[in-house]
Amino acid sequence: MIGFYFPGVGENFEYDVRGLLTSFFPGEEIKKIPGALTEEEQRAAGFRVVYAVPEPDFTRPYEDLKNSFMRRVYDELRVLSGTDLPWGTLTGIRPTKLIMQMLEEGRRPVEIAEHMRRIYYLDGEKLSLAIAIAQRERAVLAGLSGPEGWSLYVGIPFCPSRCSYCSFTSYPIEKAASKVEPYLETMFYEMDQSIPLMKGVIPDTIYIGGGTPTALSAGQLDRLLDKICRSVPADRVKEFTVEAGRPDSITPEKLQVMRNYPVTRISVNPQTMQQRTLDTIGRLHTVEDIVRAFGMARDAGFDNINMDLILGLPGETSADVQDTLAQLKPLAPESLTVHALAIKRASRLRREDNGSGEEDRFGPAYEKDEPAAMMRAASSGAQEMGLFPYYLYRQKNMAGNLENVGYAAPGKEGLYNILIMEEKQSILAVGAGNISKAVYPDGRIERADNVKGLEEYRLRIEEMIERKRKLWL
Repeated sequence: MIGFYFPGVGENFEYDVRGLLTSFFPGEEIKKIPGALTEEEQRAAGFRVVYAVPEPDFTRPYEDLKNSFMRRVYDELRVLSGTDLPWGTLTGIRPTKLIMQMLEEGRRPVEIAEHMRRIYYLDGEKLSLAIAIAQRERAVLAGLSGPEGWSLYVGIPFCPSRCSYCSFTSYPIEKAASKVEPYLETMFYEMDQSIPLMKGVIPDTIYIGGGTPTALSAGQLDRLLDKICRSVPADRVKEFTVEAGRPDSITPEKLQVMRNYPVTRISVNPQTMQQRTLDTIGRLHTVEDIVRAFGMARDAGFDNINMDLILGLPGETSADVQDTLAQLKPLAPESLTVHALAIKRASRLRREDNGSGEEDRFGPAYEKDEPAAMMRAASSGAQEMGLFPYYLYRQKNMAGNLENVGYAAPGKEGLYNILIMEEKQSILAVGAGNISKAVYPDGRIERADNVKGLEEYRLRIEEMIERKRKLWL
């Protein structure tokens, strides 16, 4: 356990300090305490480290004050922990957003690199990656509608089974079978009431995510796609994604249903090609099922298929990642999304902590150099497949303090992924546990979230709709 306290003023930066502490001491409980402890008190309370946060220099302008303060905290924590962070002082989920803003201001990449090194301690391969992605995102966004555009997100919170690492709103469909039809009817009503708020503007993208949308039956999936296509001119959007996801939920019949509608992009998500890991995390399918599902999607005519991988799954090493990429290469997906494992409070992996400590439970995932080796293996494997990085985001509690990176062949970038990360246009999200986001012409962003529980979502649907009206009316 890591303790911290503020001897003087500066508690306005508690959130940022927590972010750095979490990054420097992954897997540790971070706890704020009232003040200093003696060595005896520290040991008795179970603190491995107690950190006295320095006082900010309030003579500086706010942004300079915050950045100089974060650099000082970083310098002290680097000494305490004996390590450096790959993303410097940046603790937010959108490190490319700063770079995108500077590109839009007309600053050259060399100037941006110098600024990021000096202000945020960001350097090396992460800096190069972030600049390259921001440049590619900017080129892709130039072909979209801009701030006046919007995207539709449709959430299906059902899965064949719940994976042990999952923290999303998701229910095993066998146990929740009686709730699927009422959920769909409620969501269809939400669409009827919410989509008119977009005043007839055609969305740039449609994204059906989850959960696992293909956990629905073929008939239910057909009704869902029909409803969407009757609600918006789906044949005129720039991208229509269905996150098919779990290979054990994909059938020729469901693929044909999707082909009957203007779906342009799907995901078939292995997470890993190591059978022992699939068994460990609760996946009820085999490696062969992954290959079979991908082949069925190709046979159905899909020419834009994404595959998701997770680095840092229990017991896996960089050698396993290399082997997974080698097995995916012959399939030649158009895009690959590489996630560094983030263990969240709502996941079964965290809830099942037996007190042995995350480093023991996850093995190589939390060793000093292994997460970076995994990410390099994934990057190298993706580029060997002709895929290049196009979007990036970070999360708390990620193995190795790394990042999630989307790789794609030229022209096959996931447009919705870029839009949601760079916050360049509004997202209307329907379904339980999803968050709508209104982006206004002045750059202001406001959000409206839907409740997560299926029954609560059904009973409070008018309230969810009213929250959206307040965003757009």
